[in-house]
Amino acid sequence: MPGPPNAVRRSERARSAILTATTELIHELPYAKLSIEAIAARAGVGKQTIYRWWPSKGAVVFDAMLEQDSGPDGPGLPDTGDIRADLRLLLRGSIAALTEPGVEGFLRAMYVEIQQDSDLGELYRERLLRPQRTAITRRLEAGIQAGQLRPDLDLELTLDLLVGPIQYRWSLGVGGLDDAYADALLEAVMATAM
Repeated sequence: MPGPPNAVRRSERARSAILTATTELIHELPYAKLSIEAIAARAGVGKQTIYRWWPSKGAVVFDAMLEQDSGPDGPGLPDTGDIRADLRLLLRGSIAALTEPGVEGFLRAMYVEIQQDSDLGELYRERLLRPQRTAITRRLEAGIQAGQLRPDLDLELTLDLLVGPIQYRWSLGVGGLDDAYADALLEAVMATAM
C-alpha cells in the first residue's frame, strides 16, 4: 500500500505546472488579458495555490520568464577565449530576445509593470539585472586577464555602453535592433576598450 502523498513533490509539481502554464500563456495572450484565473485554469490548480508563491500576476510572469531564460546557475556568458565573439553573442542574443515576435509586446508590458510595482522592480533587479551585470563584468575581467581588453578599463562604464543602447532603443521603440546594430555597437565599444 502506498504511503501518504509527498507534499513537497506535489507542491513542486504544482509550481512547475503554474510556470509552464504561464510560459504558454505569455505566447498566446497580451499581458493585459493574462490573469491569475487563466494561469490557474491552464495549470489545473486553484488561485490560492498561485498566491501561495507569488503576490501578483507580474511576479509569477517574471518567475516564468526567468526560469525559461536562465540556466541552473543563473545567467552566464560563454567564454570561448575570444571576448569579441562572446560579446557579439551577448548583444545579438539580447536583441533577439527583446524583439521576438509574439513576445515583444508582452515584454514591454512587463517593463511597465516593473516600473510601477516597487516589489516586482526589486525582484527584477535582484534576480535578473544584478546577476546579468555580474556575469558580464566577470567576462570583461577575463578579457582583461587574457590581454584582450585594456587593463585600466572602467568595467561599469563598459557594461553600460554594451547594454544601455539596446535597452534605450528597445524601450523607446526607436527600432533598428538587429544583428547589424549589435555588431556596430560592439565595434564602437571595443574601440574604446582595447
